[in-house]
Amino acid sequence: MSKYIPNTREQIKEMLADIGVEDINALFCDIPPEARLARPLNLPGAMSELEVEKTLRKLASRNKNIADCVCFLGAGAYDHYIPSVINSLLSRQEFYTAYTPYQPEISQGTLQAIFEYQTMIASLTGMDIANASLYDGAAAIAEAALLACRSGRKEVLVARSVHPESREVLNTYFKFSSGKVAEFGYSDGLADIDDLKRKLTPDTAAVIVQTPNFFGLIEDIRKISDIAHENKSIMIVSCDPISLGLLKAPGDLGADIVVGEGQCLGMPASFGGPYLGFMATKEEFLRKIPGRIVGETVDKKGRRGFVLTIQTREQHIRRERATSNICSNQALNALAATIYLSVMGKQGLKEVAGQCLQKARYAYDKLLETGLFTPVFTAPFFKEFLLKYTGDVNKLNDNLLEKNIIGGFAPGVHYPELENTWLVAVTEKRTKLEIDDLVKAVTV
Repeated sequence: MSKYIPNTREQIKEMLADIGVEDINALFCDIPPEARLARPLNLPGAMSELEVEKTLRKLASRNKNIADCVCFLGAGAYDHYIPSVINSLLSRQEFYTAYTPYQPEISQGTLQAIFEYQTMIASLTGMDIANASLYDGAAAIAEAALLACRSGRKEVLVARSVHPESREVLNTYFKFSSGKVAEFGYSDGLADIDDLKRKLTPDTAAVIVQTPNFFGLIEDIRKISDIAHENKSIMIVSCDPISLGLLKAPGDLGADIVVGEGQCLGMPASFGGPYLGFMATKEEFLRKIPGRIVGETVDKKGRRGFVLTIQTREQHIRRERATSNICSNQALNALAATIYLSVMGKQGLKEVAGQCLQKARYAYDKLLETGLFTPVFTAPFFKEFLLKYTGDVNKLNDNLLEKNIIGGFAPGVHYPELENTWLVAVTEKRTKLEIDDLVKAVTV
């Protein structure tokens, strides 16, 4: 191990002595004994590099993956096509190894890429400004809620039709703050307007909805934003960026802050990350938005250049003025999204969204024709839909997996009232033959 860990035993002993510790195990005293492994790791003996590679490939082959299976699973991570140009450009050394661009004179490429990303996200969402990205969509919702609470009000109202994991992250963020999270229900799968009106109070800083929501349904953002603004509350909308190829931008429907998960913009499902959270707002929130913003300027010779314009973290400004502990951005993932949006263009994004919509509708109708499923909601959907299954959904998914089909999500784990329902996602990658094969497979 000395080739990989350069510290000698003498150096380790010296470092431990400096901090007043005799044994390195003392550094783990805060970990409860029951959480520690009380035996040596069960590892194979020493192997050559060739043997290690063969062993790892054999282990990896035991996994089912969307490269070898047809995927109808969504619920927040989607199997969209990733143009090959994305990985080709991402693997360039100047992007792949670039660090935080504090020094603009040596980071113009990275800064320009972030600037272009911000411009595209602002344009796509219909907002004035966008930051350089956040860690993921769930964190973006929580950060938007904290931003809203800086207005002086302390409560946020979130629809139960928002992704349950995002709501969990939101509650975690607010657990040790002075703010409060309350939820309002759904009716026919959409945010319940009457319940929202009942629960709005003078202390409601923001209303949070998602469209398409967790059930795949398209929310009436205009109606909800009008109600929120009547209460002088901030309207926060989490959206699927692919859907904006067809749907009107949330900013045009009254949203004050637009956030979302950017994984569908050229990033693989990849076991849950790393992903990309985006945030765009009205200009009035410029100095309250978390993270950083890259701006365009000119140098003393009049040449176009880019710099970090806004950085609202405590390392750069007075701690009491810091808006978040978000200290970075997903630069490489933001670059992937920028390349994706550049390659697809407006027409390409519209085509992807249109195919998702049409293929999802085809799959919905064909599954209903089997007689094994019934509709759960009647509201319009985009690329995901929810059906009630006559049998056991978990067994259905197990059977499909044996046929190399990854089935839909079972939301009953989060919504007890939706037990034995099936959330199916259909992207532009799914062919008519694959959908027909799914329909045949569920009937066997």
